[in-house]
Amino acid sequence: MGGFGGNQRATSVETIDITPSSISQIVRSYGNIRTQDNVRVSPQISERVVELYADLGDTVRTGQPLAKLRDTNFRDQVLRDEAQVEQARIALRRDSTEFARAERLYERELISDADLDNARVSLLSSQTNLRSARASLTQSRENLLFTTITSPIDGVITRRNISTGDLASSGSVAFEISNLVGYEMRVFLPLADRRLIRNGQSATIRMSGERQHSATGVVSRISPELDPVTGLAEVVISLVDIDGDILPGSLAEAAVTVRTNEDAIVIPRSAMVENVQTVLDPESNSIRIDRTFNVFVARGDTIAELRPLETGLQQGDRIEVLGGVSRGERIIVTGQGGLEDGSRIRVTGRSRGEEPRRVQRDGNQERNIDNLPPEVQERIRQARGEGSGATADTQAQRSDGAENRPQRQQGSGEGQQRQRNQNQ
Repeated sequence: MGGFGGNQRATSVETIDITPSSISQIVRSYGNIRTQDNVRVSPQISERVVELYADLGDTVRTGQPLAKLRDTNFRDQVLRDEAQVEQARIALRRDSTEFARAERLYERELISDADLDNARVSLLSSQTNLRSARASLTQSRENLLFTTITSPIDGVITRRNISTGDLASSGSVAFEISNLVGYEMRVFLPLADRRLIRNGQSATIRMSGERQHSATGVVSRISPELDPVTGLAEVVISLVDIDGDILPGSLAEAAVTVRTNEDAIVIPRSAMVENVQTVLDPESNSIRIDRTFNVFVARGDTIAELRPLETGLQQGDRIEVLGGVSRGERIIVTGQGGLEDGSRIRVTGRSRGEEPRRVQRDGNQERNIDNLPPEVQERIRQARGEGSGATADTQAQRSDGAENRPQRQQGSGEGQQRQRNQNQ
């Protein structure tokens, strides 16, 4: 069906020139925006909430009180431990005096060795009791301080999980505080994409539901291991330039540029013709699918030439071509669906400012047109006055006919006027 068949009709196509361009390999993934410093504040003791000092959206400083828990039992415990310390201190002074007296008596041989040892043991026991009482007092005072929940960082309260009268349990989250100075995004990638990611690679952030990018960022941290359940690796992207309004917790898409090829041959995906073949492997008794990609190149604006392609990077609807076409050639982007190698074409769409390609004279030398179809050669010769039907006599006859044509039209007009006069 391909070739230069005289009865084959030309197919209307549109072409573009192959020009060098840059193309990037991009890894995309979704994640949630979060602040770089996000702290969950939990009470250290379990007690009832008696008062709240801060609420959702409040800006707080380090050490600022957030809530107050009931402290009656803890104040009483502090008083008991203080009394225990005082008793231990008195006992220590007594035993110290007793031991000093026992030493003097022992020197004068008025008491036995056993009596001296008992006095020493009593002194050491009193010292230990004092240290224990002081430790208990320190713990009770610390528990009393824990009845006031304070902020560990400077930031904004993003969540409050307790109310007045609630029983705040140790270990449960009472407040969440975020430092809104910096944002980051955590994404989870499979192993194939994880191998392409490096620290410092640039990324663009697009909020879910929006068309434009809202921020740019860089890869700051990469997990050295995969999650054993999901098989994904965690990658942290730090946002460095924020254009729009970003709120923590928002769902966003991160596009990380892992590789860029400058000055590459790039064509649109729509120009490619995919060839899919199902191959049966008799050795493994399995079926595999082989895919090859081709493109049609316009040759002289009249012939379509099929070229197999070797592809590289893919970015959206743009494909990098490693082999098969060269720069400056024209590929068919519209109308190639029904073409075959050698099919006749008629280029209808051209780039802006581009003139139709035609065979022209270059100085005194004429370009060779022998490789064009016969009917095309005949039309070119007729346009130049070289064809068999474009002789001088024929041109003279055409000139005479053109001169007589207005006279015949004029005579016909006079006959129509006489006919109208007779009817009147």
